[in-house]
Amino acid sequence: MLRQVIHRGLQSFFYKLGLFVSRHPVFFLTVPAVLTIIFGFSLLNRFQPDTDLESLVAPSHSLAKIERSLASSLFSLDQSKSQLYSDLHTPGRYGRVILLSKPGGNILHQADVILQIHRAVLEMKVNYKGYNYTFSHLCVLRNQDKKCVLDDIISVLEDLRQAALSNKTTARVQVSYPNTKLKDGRSSFIGHQLGGVMEVPNSKDQRVKSARAIQITYYLQTYGSVTQDLIGEKWESEFCKLMHKMQLDHQDLQLYSLASFSLWKDFHQTSLLARGKILVSLMLILLTATLSSSMKDCLRSKPFLGLLGVLTICISSVTAAGIFFITDGKYNSTLLGIPFFAMGHGTKGVFELLSGWRRTRENLPFKDRVADAYSDVMVSYTMTSSLYFIAFGMGASPFTNIEAVKVFCQNMCVSILLNYFYIFSFFGSCLVFAGQLEQNRYHSIFCCKIPSAEYLDRKPMWFQTMMNDGHQHTSHHETNPYQHHFIQHFLREHYNEWITNIYVKPFVVILYLIYASFSFMGCLQINDGANIINLLASESPSVSYALIQQKYFSNYSPVIGFYIYEPLEYWNGTVQEDLKTLSQGFNTVSWIEQYYQYLRVGNISATNKSDFISILQSSFLKKPEFQHFKNDIIFSKAGDENNIIASRLYLVARTSENTQREAVELLEKLRPLSLIQSIKFIVFNPTFVFMDHYGLSVTMPVLISGFGILLVLILTFFLVIHPLGNFWLILSVTSIELGVLGLMTLWNVDMDCISILCLIYTLNFAIDHCAPLLYTFVLATEHTRTQCIKNSLQEHGTAILQNISSFLLGLVPLLFVPSNLTFTLFKCLLLAGSCTLLHCFVILPVFLTFFPPSKKHHKKKKRAKRKEREEIECIEIQENPDHVTAV
Repeated sequence: MLRQVIHRGLQSFFYKLGLFVSRHPVFFLTVPAVLTIIFGFSLLNRFQPDTDLESLVAPSHSLAKIERSLASSLFSLDQSKSQLYSDLHTPGRYGRVILLSKPGGNILHQADVILQIHRAVLEMKVNYKGYNYTFSHLCVLRNQDKKCVLDDIISVLEDLRQAALSNKTTARVQVSYPNTKLKDGRSSFIGHQLGGVMEVPNSKDQRVKSARAIQITYYLQTYGSVTQDLIGEKWESEFCKLMHKMQLDHQDLQLYSLASFSLWKDFHQTSLLARGKILVSLMLILLTATLSSSMKDCLRSKPFLGLLGVLTICISSVTAAGIFFITDGKYNSTLLGIPFFAMGHGTKGVFELLSGWRRTRENLPFKDRVADAYSDVMVSYTMTSSLYFIAFGMGASPFTNIEAVKVFCQNMCVSILLNYFYIFSFFGSCLVFAGQLEQNRYHSIFCCKIPSAEYLDRKPMWFQTMMNDGHQHTSHHETNPYQHHFIQHFLREHYNEWITNIYVKPFVVILYLIYASFSFMGCLQINDGANIINLLASESPSVSYALIQQKYFSNYSPVIGFYIYEPLEYWNGTVQEDLKTLSQGFNTVSWIEQYYQYLRVGNISATNKSDFISILQSSFLKKPEFQHFKNDIIFSKAGDENNIIASRLYLVARTSENTQREAVELLEKLRPLSLIQSIKFIVFNPTFVFMDHYGLSVTMPVLISGFGILLVLILTFFLVIHPLGNFWLILSVTSIELGVLGLMTLWNVDMDCISILCLIYTLNFAIDHCAPLLYTFVLATEHTRTQCIKNSLQEHGTAILQNISSFLLGLVPLLFVPSNLTFTLFKCLLLAGSCTLLHCFVILPVFLTFFPPSKKHHKKKKRAKRKEREEIECIEIQENPDHVTAV
């Protein structure tokens, strides 16, 4: 009873709203247009891209950021950049180059050429306000001698060149891998600087026989000033140009360059590449909407309404974008999905209103017909729009830990609200004017008066075809001329009979079992998409660099900083054993290990605190080969006593090509140890900021949105049209969502921020199309379920097919944008549209004929009413036998 009252109340409200719009169409046409013009100018004037990629795609709240702050408070990260090697997420400004020899070549034999390129980088000048700056002015300086920090492979190459100049063979210069001895006596880890290494067979010291690639990084100082940052940016730009020029001069080498701005530039490049394709997509949607809204009947055909419906969504999206930029929003490439998301929902409302108009009676005035269409359609459209708003509102909540997802969801909420407003106002006004033209018998395309049937009969065939209003196709028993629409005709005469055929149903059940099996198999293989490459233009320098880096420099993980942040008894044997246990299995770059070895070689005893620290400061750290370890120890002095209050060492793990996943596993193994061990430590690498609990952070929005929608559907179980409608809707949406999730995993789509946004959208897209079909079915009063599902498809199938076909065709141009981001968007949205289409036209029409709700009680009610009517007629005849003829 309550749900009927609510439903009737909503229908009455929207009937009055439709009447109000139909009586003031000019007002509702003008206001949205003016809003679009105002906010459209703000879009042009305030457009600003977001250049901070970390804040967008890295988890906003993570333990890694806290660890970074703590590590930075102990040891300057700017001075540690060269030690804390990270594949793509090196903090601050830098320039990096990979030099690759030809297949079968040895890069170490080209030391002279590489050093020439290196000198060119050092001598490269950048002009800023009349001053020339070179690398020596901008570089990170070593504490001990105030010289530029350079990779140790440069020293190795200089030794090789000196050997070549002095007519010695390069074999005399022993290069070991991954640790090698330098000329000054230092032991250096070059696992990330030398790649594609082949070792000398049976070599005890792991001597290098040949190598394919060398990676050199040039670190720039970061003072935090705007001027320094501008000079650094110019230097990076010149560095990339120089590497391109060097590639032309040295054809025997392949050069791949990377700078700190490269990731952001290639992330933003997707938007530039996609601009033309989005316009093509819009043209395809306009064409599909126009053709699918047309009929042979020139009076009832509505091609311009299909066109205006798509333009309505376009101008509402422009208005939403203007509001976003007025509120100081910054553009990023993930927002490319908003036009497609908004179009998929908005055009559904447009096509449903068109279908609602076709279901109204032609003999009514056009204003009443508009009101009836609003009453019929807007209840369902309001519900689905509300669920869109709830889902994306939950995604924009503080629970979401990825800023790009949060910004996207905020924009989507604004777009949904404006879509809803523009459809009942702007498009409603267009529907009013189209209805007025139809009532006055004007041509739907040429807007001229349609001649009478007698006049048309005297004209040529081509004229009759152009001016045909369908009078010759109608007969005395046809009550709805709109049944001649080609989609409705196809569904009514062909498809409905075929899909409900008893011989087709077993094959549909088998098809669904196959669909469910593949979906389940895919759901068991989900991968998190912490790799930033998934969001970049596919043919960009960053992607090329990352692929070469993964191929030749993936033998070792990023360098993990191991920070001991509390005083420790390093001279204690138990502590030494604990440190050895923690670093077991890692390749270590450690002052502690070197110091213990120094004590053993010199047969020096340091078993107490005073001896340990005294020898460390006065002897060990004074030697040239160990001086650089001064940066890894923090001493404090209390009176005459020195203490070590903090120190650090570096850990590197042996990895395979899937370095990123193994780095996450290392992080997850090391962190718990810091809680249970007596040694208080933290581990940090700049990459951890992007990977820390990324899987949980990126899946949380879709879980929250799904939970929010489920909760709303359950709470409104007895407040909507029918409880069974909600039950079937929950089952259908779950099936579609799991299907998209599983199939996109099998299609090599990782769980990154784009795929998660698509999954949130899939929830709503499925509801948008399944809800009207299901609610019409459960409320149908026909004798059989088969007849009910036929009527449901006939009533809503046209709008569903129109919308999904235009949506899928609009996705095709995305396939030609050379970007990983748009590939992911295309795959996910294609699966969302295809799975929804499969459920609406194949799975639900068959399964609803097997399961509740039953339609037998409707049959009994009709029989009872017919019997009661017959009894009343008999009584009237008995009371008035002279009136038999009239009865």
